[in-house]
Amino acid sequence: MLRPIEPGGASRDAAGRTWPRVAAKVFVFTVIGTLLYIAHAAFVPVALALLLSVVLSGPVEALHRHHIPRSVSATLILVIALALIGGTINLLWAPAQEWFAKAPQTMASVRHKVRPMTKFFSHLDDLRATASNIGPPAKVAAAPAAPAAVQTGPILILDISAPIIAALLTFTIVTLFLLAGGPPMLARMTAAFANDLEASHVLKIIERVRNELGHFYLVTTLINIGLGTITGLVMWAWGMPTPFLWGALAALLNYVPYAGPVTTLALVSIVALVSFNKLGPVFGVAGSYVMIAALEGQVAQPLLVGRRLEVNPLLIFLGLWFGGLFWGVAGVILATPTLVALKVISESTKSGKPMMEFLGPNDQAPERDAKLHQLVSKLES
Repeated sequence: MLRPIEPGGASRDAAGRTWPRVAAKVFVFTVIGTLLYIAHAAFVPVALALLLSVVLSGPVEALHRHHIPRSVSATLILVIALALIGGTINLLWAPAQEWFAKAPQTMASVRHKVRPMTKFFSHLDDLRATASNIGPPAKVAAAPAAPAAVQTGPILILDISAPIIAALLTFTIVTLFLLAGGPPMLARMTAAFANDLEASHVLKIIERVRNELGHFYLVTTLINIGLGTITGLVMWAWGMPTPFLWGALAALLNYVPYAGPVTTLALVSIVALVSFNKLGPVFGVAGSYVMIAALEGQVAQPLLVGRRLEVNPLLIFLGLWFGGLFWGVAGVILATPTLVALKVISESTKSGKPMMEFLGPNDQAPERDAKLHQLVSKLES
């Protein structure tokens, strides 16, 4: 005899089957996050190498299509990229070190110039100190123990530099292997874990991620070079010291969305406050950079990069925050390309629409971009 189905029984059964899967996913993500946090010294060089290989894969494959062996083209492109990175660091090292050495004097000068504003806070500190002295006398603290002997000399230098050298070597070697292997290596690795149809689909997704991220960073690099050049010229016009340093700094920090331009604005404002005796040039320097950054973010990026790779600003901010919390500077560098790669993967899968909606920007209407393209078309004609 069949028993009647109780109302809500099916929904309770479905919920009973769903919760174990959700709990399993939460457990897996927790384990992966803990592993990435604890073993960051091992994962960071590999993740950065993966990012650089994705960015440089376009030129390597272009040379390979002209019958240059992939290993030769990978070595050539990697050497050029590392030389450019090293040359940029060497160019900025001396002026940056000079400003870093003058940081205490710079902050003292800033405090002196904003003294009228700080007098009020100083008065509050005095009132708080007076209120704390009203209470019972504090106990005499015990004499601090003698500090332990600090390790100095070549052994200390070796202890500090050895992990850095190992990370740099790992980063370079893994990048070279990824570039030299190229799509054939990805195809073999994918086929080892899936059937031919699934491996072909996964390989197409990987290729699309490589193409989209390569295009994204190529256009972003060109935009940042223009931004840095204009910023340097504007800083020179205002009479800022070492204007090329602030232009290069603006170009480099602009790879970090939102936080990069804000950091550049704070730095150039502090330097202008120290360098000029009047507030007019200070506001001029800060306002000029705000205008440059606004034009870059509202015109150049949407027009040249497009909205297909835009991600929700809140998610970018959270990605930068958690990336910096987990992996420091490397996490900040990897946050944005990781989100962009997730969006490209979501666009290439049938079940990726919810993830696309989650990652997409709040304002997804194309009217602004259409107007920009119409303006460019009129200017060209």
